[in-house]
Amino acid sequence: MSETQAPQDGTTDEVEVSGVVDPATVRRAPRYKAFFWTGALVGIVAGLVLSIYLVSTPEARGILKPGVYVTVLTAFVTAVTTLLAGLAAVIADRWSLRRR
Repeated sequence: MSETQAPQDGTTDEVEVSGVVDPATVRRAPRYKAFFWTGALVGIVAGLVLSIYLVSTPEARGILKPGVYVTVLTAFVTAVTTLLAGLAAVIADRWSLRRR
């Protein structure tokens, strides 16, 4: 019987997974979604703190619309930290493959 044909008697060739897979060789990839969410949340908090601090300085008293500056700076910081978190996930993935 070739590998592409099913057995003629109707039975299937089922194999117990635990008998085939060695737990020491299972790849453990990072959870990218968790990395991105963490980066976004850290970015929102850091962006808000930084932008509110910068808007409240004496040099920024002449700003006409401080809410726009807070929004833009928070969005920029969030984007940067999310990308950095993604980069950290990729580096962690490459590092886990290299250890093998």
